[in-house]
Amino acid sequence: MGKNDFKLIALVFLVQLCIPGATRQARAQAEKAAYPAMAQVDSYLIADRNSEIALARSAAPKSISDAAEVMVLGRQGFTTAVRGTNGFLCLVERSWGAATDDPEFWNPKVRSPICFNAAATRTFATIFLMKTKLALEGKSKTEIAAATAAALDKKELPALEPGAMCYMMSKQQYLNDRGMSWHPHLMFIVSGDAAKGWGADQPGSPIIAANDPEERVTIFMVWVGDWSDGSPAPATEH
Repeated sequence: MGKNDFKLIALVFLVQLCIPGATRQARAQAEKAAYPAMAQVDSYLIADRNSEIALARSAAPKSISDAAEVMVLGRQGFTTAVRGTNGFLCLVERSWGAATDDPEFWNPKVRSPICFNAAATRTFATIFLMKTKLALEGKSKTEIAAATAAALDKKELPALEPGAMCYMMSKQQYLNDRGMSWHPHLMFIVSGDAAKGWGADQPGSPIIAANDPEERVTIFMVWVGDWSDGSPAPATEH
């Protein structure tokens, strides 16, 4: 599966297969029907706390994740399970990390380990944590989108810091039903629509861009050759 066959939308990081015309529309309609509303909360939880901690840490190499803070999901939202010392934050994102118009926004199978650096932890991660609380409170996609916009407009969420980036290198990741584990990658987050300035999505460019208007950022993704455990990832195709 070629790198240029994919677009990712929203945080973290969820793979959107680019399908032209009626085929894409038909698939989107089928997925929308498959996940029309939030499932039971239990469907999104990981029963064993230690398993969730280990999965969260798998987002990045041990040299980073072993000293990172780790958060786990409960019925009221994410809480800190392990205190960190290096400024990184690892957690397992659920489906509402995607934009609200993504047909898999409520997919309970999504498990996306991600490790934010300090700049992303202080700023970008706060959007996902807010969306998580809203989702668990039973808010609709429309309400979540409106609340995110209002919080950004009122500066209730911190402005994105320069240098914000994340690791998504877990071999166990399940990004969505289309991409599944996709490919290990790094994500760099920049304010606004900035794809052109990075030369992203151009022939021969290793950078994939996803403009996220809801969170008012562009997410740049760069594939890496190995999973976080050091094992080789599938070869890239051009």
